[in-house]
Amino acid sequence: MVTAIVGASWGDEGKGKTTDMLGKESDIIIRFQGGSNAGHTIINDYGKFALHLLPSGVFYEHTTNIIGNGVALNIPYLFREINELVERGVPKPKILVSDRAQILMPYHIAFDEYEEERLGKESFGSTKSGIAPFYSDKYAKIGIQVSELFDDEVLKAKVKRVCDQKNVLLKHLYHKPELDAGELINTLHEYRDMVEPYACDVSAYLRKAIKEGKNILLEGQLGSLKDPDHGIYPMVTSSSTLAAYGAIGAGIPPYEIKRIVTVAKAYSSAVGAGEFVSEILDEEEAEELRKRGGDSGEYGATTGRPRRMGWFDAVANRYGCQIQGATEVVLTVLDCLGYLKEIPVCVGYEIDGEVVKDFPVTAKLAKAKPVYEVLPGWECDIMGIREYDELPENCRKYIEFIERELGVPITMVSNGPKRSDIIIRNK
Repeated sequence: MVTAIVGASWGDEGKGKTTDMLGKESDIIIRFQGGSNAGHTIINDYGKFALHLLPSGVFYEHTTNIIGNGVALNIPYLFREINELVERGVPKPKILVSDRAQILMPYHIAFDEYEEERLGKESFGSTKSGIAPFYSDKYAKIGIQVSELFDDEVLKAKVKRVCDQKNVLLKHLYHKPELDAGELINTLHEYRDMVEPYACDVSAYLRKAIKEGKNILLEGQLGSLKDPDHGIYPMVTSSSTLAAYGAIGAGIPPYEIKRIVTVAKAYSSAVGAGEFVSEILDEEEAEELRKRGGDSGEYGATTGRPRRMGWFDAVANRYGCQIQGATEVVLTVLDCLGYLKEIPVCVGYEIDGEVVKDFPVTAKLAKAKPVYEVLPGWECDIMGIREYDELPENCRKYIEFIERELGVPITMVSNGPKRSDIIIRNK
C-alpha cells in the first residue's frame, strides 16, 4: 500500500517524526518534492537529527530510501548528510536516486542569494538554498537531469545554453562574476561519479514494488499553505506540497495512493513572510510558546530562524486537510500547551465585516482578522501518557474540538519529541 505523509499548514508540523515512526512498517520511503530548504527534526535511539534532503526512513536498516524525480537534488548535500549519519553510528542507509531527478547546481544557490539581495526589503524570505532558481530552470527546460550526466555531448550543449543565459543576468542585472563552462563541466563530472552507484529508473522500481505488495511511504516537505497553486502565493515554495503531486514526484499512478496522513500542529507556527491570521502578536506571549515548542524551541531546522507563533487555525488547517485529501490526521506537539490556563482556537476569519469559514485567496487573506473560541487548558504535563483515556478531560476536549473543526479523524496524537511519544486513538 502507498501512504502519503504531508503537512496541513505552513510546514514544520512534525512530518519527520511521523515518517520516522511509520517507517518501521514500511519497505520504501520516498522524498517526492522540494530540496534541502526545509528540515525534518527526528529524535530516536541514535540521537537527535535534522534531515534536509534524505527521507526520514533512513534510520531503519530494512528500508530503501528514494530521492524521487520531483526533488531538487543537491548532490554534495545528499552525500554530506549520508556521511554525517554514518559518523554518528547510524548504519549506512540504502539509497536510490531517480535518473529523472534534476540537479541543483551551485549557481542556483548563488542566484537565490543575488535575487534576495537585489529585492532588499521586498524579498521573499528565501532560505537561499537555490530552490526557486532550480525550479525556474526546470520549467524553462535548461535544468540538468541525472541521466544527462552520462552523455557528455548532451551535457556540453546544456552547459553552453546555461552559460549563455545566466551570464547575461550575472553581468547586467546582478553585476557578479560570470559562469565558466569548463568549471561547470568539471563539477558535473564530479557529481556524476558521486551519484552513479545510486541512479536508477525509480518509477520502474516502484511499479515492481507495488506489484509485490510492498509498503511505500511518500514523504512531503512543507505544508498545504506553501503550495504554489493552492497556498498563500507568492509567499510559497516552488514545488507542489500536496499528496497528489506525490504520484508525479515519485513516478507512480495516482490511484495507488490509498492513505493520506496529514500532519497538523496543536498550535500554529510559520517561518518567513506571508499571511498568518492567527499569529500571536504579543512577542512575550509568542516567545513563551516558542521556547516550549518542539524539542528545543520553535526555530527553523534549516535556517535557525525563530518561527512566527500562532494559535491553532481551524480555517487554515481544515482547508489544508481538504486540499490534501486527508484520510486521517496526526496532531502533534500537544504537550507544549500544558502551561496554558486557556487556549484560543481560530474558528473563522472576519473579512470586511463578514465572518467566513472557508480559506480565502491571498488578497482577501490580507484583510482577515481571527475569530477565536477560547477553550479551557489542562494545566499539566501530559508527556509520557500512552493511552488516550488517560489524558486530562480538557485535553481530550481540545483534541475532539479540533477533530470536529477539521472534519477528519485524528488517529494519532504526539505528546513529546521521541518516536515513542505517541498516542494511538482507537476509533
